[in-house]
Amino acid sequence: WSQVCRLNFTMKVFRGTLVHCRVPEKIEILPDHLIGFDEARQGQILFVERCSDLEQQAETHGFDLASVHSLAEGQFLLPGFVDTHIHAPQYKNTGTGYDRMLLEWLRHYTFPTEARFEDLEVAKQLYPMVVRRTLRNGTTTASYFATIHLPASQELCKVIAELGQRAFVGKVNMDRESPEYYVEETQQSLDDTRRFVEYVQAMKNPLVQPILTPRFPISCSPALLRGLGELASETGVRVQSHLCEQKPEVEFILRLFPDHSHCASIFEKNKLFGDKALMAHCVHLEEEDLELVKRNGVGVAHCPTSNLCICSGIMDARRVLQEGIVKIGLGTDVSGGFSPSLLEVMRAAVHSSKALSFSKPEGYTAISHHEALYMATLGGARVLTIDDRIGNFEVGKEFDALLIDTRAPLPFPVFDTFEQDTMDVSKGD
Repeated sequence: WSQVCRLNFTMKVFRGTLVHCRVPEKIEILPDHLIGFDEARQGQILFVERCSDLEQQAETHGFDLASVHSLAEGQFLLPGFVDTHIHAPQYKNTGTGYDRMLLEWLRHYTFPTEARFEDLEVAKQLYPMVVRRTLRNGTTTASYFATIHLPASQELCKVIAELGQRAFVGKVNMDRESPEYYVEETQQSLDDTRRFVEYVQAMKNPLVQPILTPRFPISCSPALLRGLGELASETGVRVQSHLCEQKPEVEFILRLFPDHSHCASIFEKNKLFGDKALMAHCVHLEEEDLELVKRNGVGVAHCPTSNLCICSGIMDARRVLQEGIVKIGLGTDVSGGFSPSLLEVMRAAVHSSKALSFSKPEGYTAISHHEALYMATLGGARVLTIDDRIGNFEVGKEFDALLIDTRAPLPFPVFDTFEQDTMDVSKGD
């Protein structure tokens, strides 16, 4: 009886191989480990240790041996993927419309699609599809752009809460340089954004949080940016936007803001930079831009599939990492990117970095698969300033994980394995 009383009946324990990152340059593979977490405390991880004496460990940590879930051969646990940049309303356009560059792409494909969300029924039909699809691709956390429409943006939050994803959701702000059918009045944009923030906070769902979302300086007047900066300072809500995605975009922005010589300074001046801000793309950062990003602790959402699909360029992820900016994550940027899968984005991050290395001096090193996995997990968590909660399997964080089964029964094998394949880190990668 005394032993039973010491058992934690809300504890769950897995035994098997864990794979995660603590630093950008190294994947840690932990074979035959125990990981225990408490479901009653938001899945807080209580212990992670090598399985040695299971009976003694059960006594020490207070779990029932019969409750241990042992992973099968070919299975391992991986931290959930973090998509730091995705446009939920653009999901229906995924994989299409790559014949135009950004500004024309927005007007020809994206704005007409997003404008349809004025009809709430469109949101109710599409948003469950995109959230389910991202979850099926292993994205347990996402930072979403919605549209300018308050009811549809609220609907996205409802869907996310119902499906159990962790997410940051932004009602987009646009009050100029936009089509007549898809634009806001400045004060209305600010008022609706405040209502949206209050609505999400009133949900009291720890997994769903608001994020201020000025689309980019082209579509936001100085008054709108100033008002959003004041709202950010007042509420402490995070900020997301696009920064230096394409050269014509940068040139247009600097014409609209002639008192600025760099795009990053526009955000800084309007109090939209800081450790709770994240900027997508960052392909064409000047040294001054990069210094402002670094100095303000801004996170970078690297979107290599999108950068290639709409011909933005190749973001130098190695340069960002060498600057000591560890707050760099990955974004699918649907529908600029052709897939909602962060696995695809990880591959593209490595491949594009290798392609960039061809034009670099000798000694330049492309990013590795270690750094790509870091960016898809812990790096993304750092971008969203939730690395104290998720991103890897450190004690005290929440158990946010994927069960990877390399031998899952499917109509056809996803890949083949061979005798020499191993999870033994001592035998190489």
